Amino acid sequence: MGNARNIAFWVVLFFLVLALFNLFSTDQGANSAESYSYSDFLDDVEAGKVSAVTIDGEKAVITGTDGRQSTTIVPDGVDLTDRLVEADVEVTARAQERNGLLAYIGTLLPFLILIGIWLFLMNRMQGGGRGGAMGFGKSRAKLLTEKHGRVTFDDVAGIDEAKEELEEIVEFLRNPQKFSRLGGKIPKGALLVGPPGTGKTLLARAIAGEAGVPFFTISGSDFVEMFVGVGASRVRDMFEQAKKNAPCIVFIDEIDAVGRHRGAGYGGGNDEREQTLNQLLVEMDGFEANEGVIILAATNRRDVLDPALLRPGRFDRQVTVPNPDIKGRQKILGVHARKVPLGPDVDLRIIARGTPGFSGADLANLVNEAALMAARVGRRFVTMIDFENAKDKVMMGAERRSMVMTQDQKEKTAYHEAGHAIVGLKLTKTDPVYKATIIPRGGALGMVVSLPEIDKLTMFKDEAVEKITMTMAGKAAEIFKYGADSVSSGPQGDIQQASGLARAMVMRWGMSDKVGNIDYAEAHEGYSGNTAGFSVSTKTKEMIEEEVKRIIDNGYEQAYKMIEENAEQFERLAQGLLEYETLTGEEIERVMRGEPPHTEDDGDEDGSAGVKDEPSITAIPKTKPKSAPDGDMEPEPTA
Repeated sequence: MGNARNIAFWVVLFFLVLALFNLFSTDQGANSAESYSYSDFLDDVEAGKVSAVTIDGEKAVITGTDGRQSTTIVPDGVDLTDRLVEADVEVTARAQERNGLLAYIGTLLPFLILIGIWLFLMNRMQGGGRGGAMGFGKSRAKLLTEKHGRVTFDDVAGIDEAKEELEEIVEFLRNPQKFSRLGGKIPKGALLVGPPGTGKTLLARAIAGEAGVPFFTISGSDFVEMFVGVGASRVRDMFEQAKKNAPCIVFIDEIDAVGRHRGAGYGGGNDEREQTLNQLLVEMDGFEANEGVIILAATNRRDVLDPALLRPGRFDRQVTVPNPDIKGRQKILGVHARKVPLGPDVDLRIIARGTPGFSGADLANLVNEAALMAARVGRRFVTMIDFENAKDKVMMGAERRSMVMTQDQKEKTAYHEAGHAIVGLKLTKTDPVYKATIIPRGGALGMVVSLPEIDKLTMFKDEAVEKITMTMAGKAAEIFKYGADSVSSGPQGDIQQASGLARAMVMRWGMSDKVGNIDYAEAHEGYSGNTAGFSVSTKTKEMIEEEVKRIIDNGYEQAYKMIEENAEQFERLAQGLLEYETLTGEEIERVMRGEPPHTEDDGDEDGSAGVKDEPSITAIPKTKPKSAPDGDMEPEPTA
């Protein structure tokens, strides 16, 4: 039907052009001759100045004795022929039948123009959607081909378990007899669940590249429109297309846009989104079987999906796509670094170790930023220094070297960060201190970064206590150096982090013997949810706050004591930060021993202050601030 409508549109356009051509061509001859009144024409006839007259309907073309031509309009009911014959004027008449069709078209010309404009505008509605105006309820699914960039499982790394689950679907499509002979049926659907940026859409594209079958892709938001029934119509049309191309795969990205729990919104059963979901449920597993049509869907909000959508028979498999571990991050970095020339000092495992919690998209952005930084300074390849600077920029923002800081502010920042670093080095359960800097980035005037040895899946009580101790070391350092009356607003971020961790210990993790093993979090913080009707007494709230305060105070006191016991090393480190601004790894140890941070063997070919270009533990990029105490000095209001 779409082709027929297009043909009709061009036919109408052809007749419009033809009518316009006829109109201008007929007017051209008329405009070339002089026109004058009928009375003057009769006077010329009586005077013998007319030699010939051609009558064309109501129009008379006059040829004078001097050879000039002119025209006039003959009034209705006038017998002009006899008069001209009596005056010996040559009379010629033209037949009118040959212009009948064109005259008819000329009469209809205004209506044809209006129809043509209407067809043109309606054909462009819906963003060029399939079928134009008449295709308003047609599916927006796009057929993905190799021209769009073929992706295979070789381009997907770091999520091996998810790949294995989906490779079996590809095997189903390639060799269905292998499973059907044992009574196995091809899965009807697979739901990819995971945080943003973990590679759910990339996995779907890899399946399309590996399976070699038609692959339709559509977003969940493409189903729902402002008009009632459009979404359900598009679902029906999408499955009709899929059946015609079976076996095939249909990928619905961000399915939570259309698959939310029914009854949770406004409008009840008449809600357009719910009608669309009902149609999707019926098409996936209703009376009619959709053999050979596999539905893939992706979401990072599984909790909001309707239970009927998640049951076996619709989405038979729910594949979790988590953030990668250290091995996965190394593989992902290898994939993204294929087209990037790496320097000899780059160790992808070291970079992977320093990026816990990063998703595949985060790692791709990290590699890209490192390449941009190397190109900015004119390098021929990307070095470890570039990865270091790229991580700092991605996670904390660009350096604010133009920021105006007084000497007093800079000095307090140095002692604050030195307190974090000295306590972090002396504690045994905290992550190793990797970097200390007083260069402002983002909203922080300085920071101390710790690097975990391995990815941590759980946190133990002694680790949480030491983390709070290291977090409160910044304020303890300021009070030890300047006194309680001269403490700054810098520890604001430290206090927030320590408070959150202490509350989690007391109210969620059962790490307080006094409070006990009860989850007080939702009730204490005013939430409903699973604790509906559950309240906390005033006495219990006071007990919780007392325990939180006790944990934080103990951490502060321990940090103050450690700084006091290591006052000489604390002073050296603070002065080293004031002089060098950034110290990493072994440099911190050297400064604390009273030695210069760099030896004669430490080259600084790239001119990066305080950062050595060597593939050792001292050159490991830092981890995310959320993975270790950051010691941020928040800028003062006057700054």
